[in-house]
Amino acid sequence: MSQQDRSRPLSSAEPLSTAYDTALLDLDGVVYTGGVAVAHAVESLATARGGGMHLAYVTNNAFRTPDTVAAHLSELGIPADAQDVITSAQAVARLMSDQLPAGANVLMVGGEGLRVALEERGLVPVESADDDPAAVVQGYGGPGLVWSRFAEASYAVRRGVPWFASNTDLTIPGDRGIGPGNGAAVEVVRIGSGGGFEPQVAGKPLPPMHRETVLRTGAKRPLVVGDRLDTDIEGAFNGGVDSLLVLTGVTDAPQLVAAAPRHRPTYVDRDLRGLLTGQPEVVVKDGAARCGGWTASVVGESLALDGGGDPLDGLRALCGAAWTQAGDQGCGLDAEKAVARLGL
Repeated sequence: MSQQDRSRPLSSAEPLSTAYDTALLDLDGVVYTGGVAVAHAVESLATARGGGMHLAYVTNNAFRTPDTVAAHLSELGIPADAQDVITSAQAVARLMSDQLPAGANVLMVGGEGLRVALEERGLVPVESADDDPAAVVQGYGGPGLVWSRFAEASYAVRRGVPWFASNTDLTIPGDRGIGPGNGAAVEVVRIGSGGGFEPQVAGKPLPPMHRETVLRTGAKRPLVVGDRLDTDIEGAFNGGVDSLLVLTGVTDAPQLVAAAPRHRPTYVDRDLRGLLTGQPEVVVKDGAARCGGWTASVVGESLALDGGGDPLDGLRALCGAAWTQAGDQGCGLDAEKAVARLGL
């Protein structure tokens, strides 16, 4: 599918669940938060699946195995098998296996999900820089990861051992809020190794994750569904496929309005109910953008919003006006008052 014009959201006359054959769903902030299903997720996914849409669950979290993730989804009322789950651990393991000999030792800093993915590709996880590792790999290891493992990785990277990371998300959502993610751990090793080294990264938004997802799902008309502009939506942009942003996770309305082209989703909706509907048209004419009962326009250095109706249509109109004005840059217009009118 060719890359869309990023100057405004696109419309869809038919439900997204029938316009696309596969939903590539992020997990944290989209399907569940802190292990609990997001409102409307279970029934929306059941309806989409019942209508023939293939559901695949794509996560940058390398900690859990696909079997564990699938079991958790099934417990939430979302039937899933391990083959429905694609992780950044699998993506980085394939990236490494393409460059390393079979049976190579790999100094692993991470959890069980990364260990299983490495072994699936014929690589041997080890724990010390003195175990003759052919590479170092980092994936989110959970709160129990001991400090000495970062030291071992730093020793090896400083010696020139090739360095890989499942992803570089600086934060990860949990049941108590937002905590440090694998990207924060990568920075620890970068500092510990003296700086000047860069890992090869597999996870969203980079191409190895998109490649892994397509290989494992066989998707022909995929729709990326996510809550983060800098991973999910940018990953869709890099892969040249369409995307749906849901407002149940990290991204809020002001961040969306200000987005640069690579962070602009094709569609936006409140939650996963957006899979089951079409998307209204955003009409841009003479510098004003109209969607539903709302009209957004640029007034001086600010965005103005007039009209009424569904607040989400107002947000789509604001995006149309802001993105058209900004072109291939991020929008620097003041949107605070206009967004506040929507109560999103």
